[in-house]
Amino acid sequence: YQYLSRYKLKKNLDCFTFVPGKTEGTEKECLECLMEFCGRSNPSWTEISNFTHFLNFQLRKCENSVFCSPVVGGQFCGF
Repeated sequence: YQYLSRYKLKKNLDCFTFVPGKTEGTEKECLECLMEFCGRSNPSWTEISNFTHFLNFQLRKCENSVFCSPVVGGQFCGF
């Protein structure tokens, strides 16, 4: 939700890193955001769950990538 809400507001995600345990927004806002980006008009709980698991996996890989690190990432803005 932290990434998607910032993406929706067109904020720069290059400088953002997920903070575990940090609560942002309400449960309703989170669910609405997930449903918006899920890619389905009326997603089931399973589809939302699969979407969040896949997105979370991809974002963890991105955060751990050397190309997205503060040292090297500055040379690859928007990568």
